[in-house]
Amino acid sequence: MDDIAATADLGTFLRTRRAKLTPEDVGISSYGSRRVPGLRREELAQLAGVSATYYTRLEQGQSTNASEAVIDSLARALGLNADERAHLHDLARPVRARRKRQARPERVRAGTIGLLNAMSDIPAVAVGRRNEVLGWNALGHLLLAGHLDVDAPERPTDRPNLTRMLFLDPHTRDLYRNWREEATLAVASLRFVAAQFKDDRGLAELIGELTLNSPEFAALWAKHPVQRCVSGVKEFRHPEVGDFELNFEVLHLPDANGQRIIAHSAEPNSRASGALQLLRVPATDLSRSAADTARR
Repeated sequence: MDDIAATADLGTFLRTRRAKLTPEDVGISSYGSRRVPGLRREELAQLAGVSATYYTRLEQGQSTNASEAVIDSLARALGLNADERAHLHDLARPVRARRKRQARPERVRAGTIGLLNAMSDIPAVAVGRRNEVLGWNALGHLLLAGHLDVDAPERPTDRPNLTRMLFLDPHTRDLYRNWREEATLAVASLRFVAAQFKDDRGLAELIGELTLNSPEFAALWAKHPVQRCVSGVKEFRHPEVGDFELNFEVLHLPDANGQRIIAHSAEPNSRASGALQLLRVPATDLSRSAADTARR
């Protein structure tokens, strides 16, 4: 993503959030008819303490390098939450051309794979900043993508990508009981990450691919949802073991390159724990097979 695209995203984000506010929301008097919903530019500029001309230039992508103070003022005026505020600051930072990232395959440390395999009682998967699967344990594979080759993450040219699968793979789409909610969260999380890695060509290519091939992704992306995905509940409709819910936690790896582990867990004595117990039988077989292969 270059500076032009970055400033366009900044303008889009400001417009979507301005459109959600009414004069009544912010305690100002309304006057005249409104052709579009939301606050006028000059109204938001007044609330933020900046000139209407300067704010207009920001929305139109004609001004860069806005100060931290201006961005904070806009965030307060728009009533942004913590994730949206951080996202706005990320969007406002200029792209550093000298740090342009090539679309090279990501690598995962052997220790991370070892950690996944040690978490044998719960489904766990390691993903990169582009949501490519860099590794999974046997149970994670059978939960999320049992229809794919278990060794697929080891092949950089055709690694599974959780976001691509969610929108373009029918098996993955059927895996989630509330697909729309899952899709919205995936796009919101991708928006948050994309603003942090504006210089990642592979990430930009993924977004372009999904925009072209999935009208549902394109519509969600245009709404500019933003959310840092850290924990929650996922509702599954698994083809082998039926309907159940799992808690999930996202564990960010400490070297700040966007890689993270997604670990799922079930409540004790729940339907979900029973479903995972049924999955553990073939998962154990997979683990033994992998260990046998490694010893040969």
